[in-house]
Amino acid sequence: MLFTENILVALAGLKANIMRSLLTMLGIIIGIASVIAIMTVGNSITIMVNQTMQDLGANNLQMAVMQKSQEKESTDTGMNYGEGYVREMTDSDLISQEMLDDFTTEYKDNVQYIMLQETITGSWEPGKVSKGNKDAKINLLGLNADALKFKKLDMIAGRQFIGHDYKEAKKTCIVSDKLVDRLYKGDYDSVIGKEIEVTANGTYYKYYVVGVYKYVQESLSFGVSDNPTTDLYIPYDTARIATHKQNKGIDYCNIVTTIDTNNDEFAAQVRDFFNVKYYARNDAYEVACVSMASMMDSMNSMISMIQLALTVIAAISLLVGGIGVMNIMIVSITERTKEIGTRKALGATNGSIRLQFITESVVICLIGGAIGMLAGVGLGTFAVKMMGYEAAVSVESIILAVGVSMAVGVFFGYYPANKAAKLNPIDALRYE
Repeated sequence: MLFTENILVALAGLKANIMRSLLTMLGIIIGIASVIAIMTVGNSITIMVNQTMQDLGANNLQMAVMQKSQEKESTDTGMNYGEGYVREMTDSDLISQEMLDDFTTEYKDNVQYIMLQETITGSWEPGKVSKGNKDAKINLLGLNADALKFKKLDMIAGRQFIGHDYKEAKKTCIVSDKLVDRLYKGDYDSVIGKEIEVTANGTYYKYYVVGVYKYVQESLSFGVSDNPTTDLYIPYDTARIATHKQNKGIDYCNIVTTIDTNNDEFAAQVRDFFNVKYYARNDAYEVACVSMASMMDSMNSMISMIQLALTVIAAISLLVGGIGVMNIMIVSITERTKEIGTRKALGATNGSIRLQFITESVVICLIGGAIGMLAGVGLGTFAVKMMGYEAAVSVESIILAVGVSMAVGVFFGYYPANKAAKLNPIDALRYE
């Protein structure tokens, strides 16, 4: 029997028992749909994470003061607290402005910006600006000049901060167009110079608006809101005064390097510079420095591992579906024993009988795989859209769906097909 005839016979058999065929395919459909949906969500999140990291500066360095991992004996009690125990951080453990100036002088050919940010409120507990019976949610952030340059804000009205805003810690601010749209009906020019009252962490602050920037939703933001939490920027020292950290050092900053700098190598140089020159005698703390590219690779690896684990779990349903296919093929062979005997009596070889039933098994799995593929793409796209992302359906997942469907059909269809091929034609013709 020709291969095309095998396919037509298989389709005719499916049509004759539609409900049984659909129930047989159900395990395959669920398995393929689950795998593709998980891969779609995983790929979409990976792309969004990478985009966000790129927006933050994938080649930047993050530098922070971290506790040394060592055994530390308490001078008060003489007890050994084991690895990881350190004393509390004091002002003397922080990175001072003099250290940063020394660093930038030493590596002026490698460093573009040193970005400092003081967070008064964050997205986990936003502040608000109120006007009348309306309010707008904000993150209150203090930036230094380098950080604001790196932001590359698209200004709609007014100006950015200038020299005396930073030097004199002026109570000036830059707000988003979303805030102005909500509280001032989009009149951007009229809001310039106005005093606004900000509530942050139960404290009231007053700032004068000097500029309005165009808000761009972050890649990892979920959904769309008519009152999104937007950033409200103030000068860095103004924020430090608000958090009572003026004239103190820092424990964290971002370093933007020049294009020709190897960030992995430079991160080691940064660590050596601070730890050898300034922290060699510090008993508890040291400077750590990592590149955003390394963090991005680590994050992608973590997402891939989670995605793989979930895919393996979802693939278990494929095993169940394959067993269902094998079961229904055994039932089908039993029902068609006389047909098999007649074919063999007329000269059909064992190979042609085996191919017929393997083809039927593959057709069942391919149809189930096609339905599962469509369901998986739909479910994955819906889930990603609900999170506010753009869906990224990979070609690899489609190829995987087709390949797995065929493999399941061949693997679980071979035993019943081989059993049919080995039937004795005389016994098959006598079968009742």
